[in-house]
Amino acid sequence: MDNRPRREAPEAVDTQGYCQAEIEVTHGFGLHARPSVVFTRLAKSFPCTVEIEVNDSNVWLNGKSIVKIMGARIRRGSILKIRARGLRAAEAIHALKALVKRDFDEEKKHGRSA
Repeated sequence: MDNRPRREAPEAVDTQGYCQAEIEVTHGFGLHARPSVVFTRLAKSFPCTVEIEVNDSNVWLNGKSIVKIMGARIRRGSILKIRARGLRAAEAIHALKALVKRDFDEEKKHGRSA
């Protein structure tokens, strides 16, 4: 069993050939409009499939769809599993995980704890 914090879970390749990572959303409001746009724009820049699962829901959403991302109502503290398959999948996972970790490159802090 991996005892590291969930937001630091390593990237891995599963048996289906998906490269996958898990990270906690720390952005004050979660994935509202601007972070969702930034996330999907970055996901679309890679030629592989990108899917996300929120809080172990067992529902994988298209990570390149702004409608799916915003509709998932991803809040602060949500655990995202991001998986990609195809060309540059590992690079996509690394970039998307880093984006979430950097709070979607928003300089202004949001939320009650900011």
